[in-house]
Amino acid sequence: MTTAVAEPLPTVRRLRAALDATDSYVNENEFLGYDPYDALSSPIFRLPFMRSSHYVRLAAQQALKRLPVNARPLLGIRRHGGPVTYAWMLEGYAHLWAIDADRRNYYVEQAEMCMRRIAALRSPGYSGDCWGYEFDWEARYATIPAGVPNIVATGIVANALFEARRLVGSGAARDSCLRSAEFLLHDLRRTTATDGSFCWSYSPGDDQVVLNATMKGARLCAQAYSMTGDVRFRDAARETVAFVVGHQRADGGWPYAIGDTRSWVDNFHTGYVLDCLESYEHHAGDDSFRAAKESGWRYYRSRFLTEDYVPRYFDDRLYPTDATACAQTISTLCTYGDIEAASYVALWTLANMRRSDGAFIYQRHAHYTNRIPYMRWSVAPMFCALARLLRAIETSARPDESDQPS
Repeated sequence: MTTAVAEPLPTVRRLRAALDATDSYVNENEFLGYDPYDALSSPIFRLPFMRSSHYVRLAAQQALKRLPVNARPLLGIRRHGGPVTYAWMLEGYAHLWAIDADRRNYYVEQAEMCMRRIAALRSPGYSGDCWGYEFDWEARYATIPAGVPNIVATGIVANALFEARRLVGSGAARDSCLRSAEFLLHDLRRTTATDGSFCWSYSPGDDQVVLNATMKGARLCAQAYSMTGDVRFRDAARETVAFVVGHQRADGGWPYAIGDTRSWVDNFHTGYVLDCLESYEHHAGDDSFRAAKESGWRYYRSRFLTEDYVPRYFDDRLYPTDATACAQTISTLCTYGDIEAASYVALWTLANMRRSDGAFIYQRHAHYTNRIPYMRWSVAPMFCALARLLRAIETSARPDESDQPS
């Protein structure tokens, strides 16, 4: 049973206490943890049949993800740290650096450590800086080995680097962010529409048409354009945004993918699209897609949040209540200026998704709860979202300070 929220805006004190506890949890665990999708890291999948069967691997991955008891130690799966975890924490530290003068030295040290580890985890052999996951991943329509870069991981990491560059002033972060944009331009495949718009592939080895993924590429290229004025980045960003806008539903929503069975509409992938649309508009200086953005925002605000400020996972049902959906809801509400609603969501999340050790649980279902704290999926994204909300609250009290979208 979940706890209702009656309090108005969360106080700065409550947010800071939660952030400190989560930061302590992450550092005490050395940024290492498990992941919903790390089943294939088990030594079992080194056996010939287990290594080669797509359906066995996919079924095992889905089964372990749904299991509310953490069987990973029994399966020989070790805790791991990956670039996306470091990226979420890096972005969170950058937000906190911008508003907490007393602890800036600490945040700078933490940000620099995250950037060093991110740099060490780059995937070699490509045209620019890029990142993948630290575990083999069996998707429905692709097999992506550990370390093979993909546009989602690269987009999340590059966005954190852009924030570090913008807020902390890191030249190394700027350079890596720009090199990441070159990876998009040269190493990813494109699915091109008749009007010339296109969707980047998920990874260099597949042709999946995933809308939120290509929008992360659009955001990265728009950010690269804002730093360099290089029209290659602006034009590529505009063409892939046009593709995504062209596949927006009449009601304002976006399906997860085009051309296959993944036609569902969910919270956090829709939030990714909206955040990236806002970032594209700001950094590319192009408001020609504003009508689509505003339609998508109205859809998101009306369909993915209950009257009690509980984030819905899908647009047509509540469960499972998911930590990443909670984090993304807070972030998207901040992007679109609804700080009060973001604060209510944060309060509900702290009351219902937070563990006593400062971590966050994975999911709440109608009849059971999965309390496993996944570092990349639930803990680090929540740290970043709460840091962004705290910064939004603090800067809203100081209207002379800018809090432009990342």
